[in-house]
Amino acid sequence: MQDFPELELLELALDEAAFRAHLNMTDDDGDEIDAAVLPQFLAAAIAHTERILGFKLDDETELPDGAPADLEQAVLMLGAHWYRRRELSISGTIIAEVPFGTAQILGEYRRYTFG
Repeated sequence: MQDFPELELLELALDEAAFRAHLNMTDDDGDEIDAAVLPQFLAAAIAHTERILGFKLDDETELPDGAPADLEQAVLMLGAHWYRRRELSISGTIIAEVPFGTAQILGEYRRYTFG
């Protein structure tokens, strides 16, 4: 079994302020519509992450010391990706997959079951 470096664990800090900071948004950036949709993208990223993992990010059985920083980073990366690329296809642009790293981070924590 491979040993992984110990990560500093933080309290779950996935709120709109953290999401805005990740997006490099200040209070002056964006309009009222952007401000209204930020919580929606963050909530969707958290829900999607929890479905992939097979447990909630605040599950003390799976994560007794709280969510590690890399899991929180994966949620922020996913939410930012969805926020910046709101449609499946837009004329004249490149379509990008989910950011490299998100799937790899989630894969390290995912709970697999075999039937």
